[in-house]
Amino acid sequence: MKLRRRAKTAWRSWSLRRQLLVGILVPTLLVICFNTWSLHGKALVALNTAYDRTLLASAKSISEELDVTGYDELAELRATVPYAAQEAFETDNQSRLFYRISNLQGELISGFAELPVWRGTIPARPPYAALVDFYDDQFRGAPVRVAVLLQPVSSPEGRGMAIIQVAETLELRQAAALQILWDTIARQLMLIAMIALIVVLVVQRATRPVRKLSQTIQARNEDDLSPIDGASAPRELQPLIDATNDVMQRLSHLLEHQQRFVRDASHQLRTPLAVLKTQVQSALRDDLPHRQALEEIGGTVERATQLANQMLALAKVEQLRQQSQPTEVRWDEVLRDVALDISPLIAQNDLDFGIQTDSAPVLAHEWMLRELCRNLLHNAIRHTPEHGALNVTLQIEDYDAVLTIADTGPGIDDELATRLFQPFSAGDVRAGSGLGLAICQQIVQALGGSIALRNRLGNDKNVVGLDALVILPLFAP
Repeated sequence: MKLRRRAKTAWRSWSLRRQLLVGILVPTLLVICFNTWSLHGKALVALNTAYDRTLLASAKSISEELDVTGYDELAELRATVPYAAQEAFETDNQSRLFYRISNLQGELISGFAELPVWRGTIPARPPYAALVDFYDDQFRGAPVRVAVLLQPVSSPEGRGMAIIQVAETLELRQAAALQILWDTIARQLMLIAMIALIVVLVVQRATRPVRKLSQTIQARNEDDLSPIDGASAPRELQPLIDATNDVMQRLSHLLEHQQRFVRDASHQLRTPLAVLKTQVQSALRDDLPHRQALEEIGGTVERATQLANQMLALAKVEQLRQQSQPTEVRWDEVLRDVALDISPLIAQNDLDFGIQTDSAPVLAHEWMLRELCRNLLHNAIRHTPEHGALNVTLQIEDYDAVLTIADTGPGIDDELATRLFQPFSAGDVRAGSGLGLAICQQIVQALGGSIALRNRLGNDKNVVGLDALVILPLFAP
């Protein structure tokens, strides 16, 4: 198992060009090797067929010189083998020819007595129009190919059956087979070299856009996150270029958000820290009574803490949107939990609080929903006068969940409404940092919804409160 993992790791670590070369050449080489082996086997079969035919011709030449006296079991065979029967095997100076002529009882008539007597049978379907059999044997310590011909012999003086065996050593066959093998290997090597050259050239050309793309990206500046121009790239590279551009766009957005966060943090925290420093110096000089100085310092620290927490919350919204996937969350349950958490604040202001919710499953991050509900309720409580009314409803309209938080505060003017969702645009700088509604808008946009603030008018057309409306799509499994 470990070796298999190592092999996979080694394969993946190779360059694309090397993988293509190996992936193409290795199967091609295997196919060519198999083809060479197959051709060699077929060549051997063809050689055996050709030389077996010559052996049979020699046996038939010998059979033409047979004579017989007597009939059947009493037949006596005589043979005079001409030199012409051996001439074809002696001109190459490689193969040697041996023969044996015997009767059906195996008694030697002529030829080499030490040549083993044939004990086989004639095939049911012999390859030639004759009673012939071919087999491999050993003679005088060397392998031989033997042709056996059962030849009827007749004459005016008799009739009988002769067994003619012609054996040939394999030097000529082996030399011819080896020559064919080497010729085949030479041609296959030339074919492999040609294929390798073509593959190298094709792979080199095919991977040129990849190398060009790599060089283009490497030549970029560190802060250059502009899209890659892939108009001239091959179609196979388009998904990679599109995915890379998408990642670079997200990185650009994230980097811009981080730079804006650092810039805003350094700017916004500078003011409360400077005020805190001044208050501490004033307290050290006894400009104010100690209790009053501590109360002012405490108020400044509280506002700075709230500012830091809200800035961190704003950063976390962006982080969740970039790095994690939302899940199904019951918005009505989250809303009631948040309302229960801030109930002491509601009781402290003696508000007439009411809440009504329908079951509202949405696709979201639970932390985002909690932060959204908490910021909107805090804003509503902050701007609702004591003994005022605060009503919260969450209802289903078509395929959306609609949250309405209605307070009885002074509302907002039209000029402020256009910039209230921008960071650090509080209606009253003494009452907040101006980040709460910006956080809410970031959350709602991340969840694919919308948010709006609307003045609520009475019968006399005067503003009697403010409605914060949030619309999120319902989760449809």
